Amino acid sequence: MTLKTSLGIWALGPMITRFVPVGYQPQWASENIVDKVGRAVSGLGDLIDDYEFHYPQEINEGNAEAIKGALQGHGIYCVATGLHLDPMFGRGGLISPDASVRREAVRRTLAAADMAGSLRANFIIWPGIEGYNYPFQTPYRESWTWLVEGIGLAAQRCKEHGIKLFLEHKNSEPAMKILMRNIGMTLHVIHKLRAQGIDNVQVNMDWQHLLMNGENLAEYAAMLAGEGLLGHQHANSGWGTFDDDNMVGATAFMETLELALELRRAHYGDNQRRAAGLRPLSVHRGRNRGRAPKRAAVAFHRLGCRTHRRRRTARRAVTKRCRPGVRGRL
Repeated sequence: MTLKTSLGIWALGPMITRFVPVGYQPQWASENIVDKVGRAVSGLGDLIDDYEFHYPQEINEGNAEAIKGALQGHGIYCVATGLHLDPMFGRGGLISPDASVRREAVRRTLAAADMAGSLRANFIIWPGIEGYNYPFQTPYRESWTWLVEGIGLAAQRCKEHGIKLFLEHKNSEPAMKILMRNIGMTLHVIHKLRAQGIDNVQVNMDWQHLLMNGENLAEYAAMLAGEGLLGHQHANSGWGTFDDDNMVGATAFMETLELALELRRAHYGDNQRRAAGLRPLSVHRGRNRGRAPKRAAVAFHRLGCRTHRRRRTARRAVTKRCRPGVRGRL
């Protein structure tokens, strides 16, 4: 299994919150994106293979060449849509009740897909702003129609570029009720697109987003792999009630270890390039500014490969005197 890692460049921002609007690291608030990339590359070196960017806030037609230079040979694995970063889309982008806002959201989404295609990167849609906050706020049937149509246009544009579209779900934030908020709703979108002949869409599993839903990481990875829908991974951990983005394995350790084994069973990384984006909050907030937290996160991925080999050895050593069911779990 050949896993490669990528890092969302947004992890090196000022870490703002609604309680500390200037951020826990205000010194980075005005940092140029090219300088930010240089800081990441010089600090992380070969621990990270490639990087990820939002369009147009972090990467766009005006700075793409400068960013590629600052990457010093590292690649750009994914470009993500950035509608949730613009106040214009506070009531939704692809599902806005204002037709002119929907048109602008579609235009920007397709431009983001074009940017990804020009870089030979894959494209991520995390529709965090596509939802609602109150009862009676949203025309649900129309909103779902607009969402599927918008994502379908992006998927078709990605297909023209020969790249994949990864869909990433989350239950809440910034919209309190995101429409595509669980695996089931994500699969609904994908199957609607498959019915139209669009088959280049897979799931981007953000581990903490699944944990927030009580979704079993390993089980869902196996299900997606069986359908050919297991795409990119955003590797992190958390307490399960909020999008903590803590370091890989810091919590939900056994669930994460089981996922590592399931990725091995699914031959994740074989015969094609796969990446896992690492997003530990301990690095974001500067509690451990060096390479150690990121090194630990990368090492955790590799642990799955070694554990799988040990697991097969242990299984052979199990005797017939073991309780029924134990053999199947080793």
